Amino acid sequence: MQSTLRYMKWPLIVTVVGLVLAAFLGWEFSGTISGTLSFFLIGAVLAVLEISLSFDNAIVNANKLKTMTPEWQHRFLTWGIVIAVFGMRIVFPLMIVVIAAKIGPWAAIQLAATDPARYAELIGEAHLPIAAFGGSFLMLVGLNYFFDQSKEVDWIAGIERQLRKVGAVRGMEVGFVLLFVLLFTILLPVEEERRFMFAAIWGIVTYLAVDALGHILDRWGQATAATAGKAGLGAFLYLEVLDASFSFDGVIGAFALTQNLFLIAIGLGIGAMYVRSMTVMLVERGTLAEFRYLEHGAFWSILILSVVMFAQSMWHIPEVVTGLGGAFVIGLSLWSSLRWNRRNAA
Repeated sequence: MQSTLRYMKWPLIVTVVGLVLAAFLGWEFSGTISGTLSFFLIGAVLAVLEISLSFDNAIVNANKLKTMTPEWQHRFLTWGIVIAVFGMRIVFPLMIVVIAAKIGPWAAIQLAATDPARYAELIGEAHLPIAAFGGSFLMLVGLNYFFDQSKEVDWIAGIERQLRKVGAVRGMEVGFVLLFVLLFTILLPVEEERRFMFAAIWGIVTYLAVDALGHILDRWGQATAATAGKAGLGAFLYLEVLDASFSFDGVIGAFALTQNLFLIAIGLGIGAMYVRSMTVMLVERGTLAEFRYLEHGAFWSILILSVVMFAQSMWHIPEVVTGLGGAFVIGLSLWSSLRWNRRNAA
C-alpha cells in the first residue's frame, strides 16, 4: 500500500491543487456557491474521464518505457507531463482555433475566456481531421504489435495467430490502414472527403516518421552512454506522439461537459498525472510481466479506439462508450491473466 502511495504522491497533490483552482474558477465565473460546486465537480469528472480513456495508454507506454534508461523514464514523467498538460490540453485546442478562425494566439485565448460557446464550436468543426489523424496513427500502433513476428504469447489465439501470419507480408499494416481510410472516405459526404483523407495520410506519415526516427536513434545507441541517450530520445518522441493521439478523444469529449478551456486543462491535466504515474509504476513493479495478457488487452483496446475514432467522423459516439469499452477489454485481459497464473502456479 505504501509503495503504491509513493507513485501517487504527485498526482494526489496535483488533484488537490487542481480542484481548488477549479472551484476558484467557478467562483470567478459565476460568483455563486452552486457555480463553484459545479466547476469543482466537472473538474473531478474530467479527471476520471481522462484516466478511463487513457489507462490503455499507460500500459502501452510502460511497454516502451521499460526499454529506456531510468534517466529517460524520469524525463518522461517530468518533461513529458509538461508537454502532455500544457501542450495537448492548452496549446493544441488553442492552435485549432487559431487555424480555424484565422486569428492570433492571444485572440484565441480571449475568445476562450469571453465566448466559450464559439470557442467550443470551432473545436467541434475540427473534429473530423482530428479523428482521421488519430484513428490512422493508433490503428498502426495496434497492428504493429499484432503483426510482430517475434511475438510469442497470444491471448485471443485464433485471431492473433492469423494476424501474425498476415503481418509476415512487409508493409501490410500500412496497407490495412489505407484500406480503412478509403472505406470511410467513400462513405463520407463528398465535401468532407479531402479533409478526412489528408488528415488520415498525415497520421500514417507521422507514425512512420516517428518509428523511423526511433530506429535510427536506436542504431546510434548501441555502444556508449551518449548514444544510449539518443535511443532514449527516440523512444521519448514516440511516446509523446502516441500520448498526443490518445489525448485527441479526451480533449474533444471534454467540450461535451464544459466549454471553459481553463477548466478542461485542469481536469484533463489531473488525469494525465495519474496516467503518467501508473505508467512508471507498471514499469518499476514489473506488472506487465506479472499479468500475461494485460498488454494484449491494451493493444486490442487501441485497435477498438482507432475504429471508434474513424466512426466518429460520421456518427457521434459518446466518450463514455469509448472509455468503458477500453476498460472492459483490459479487464477481460486481466481476468485471463489471473486465470493463467492460477492454472500455472506450480
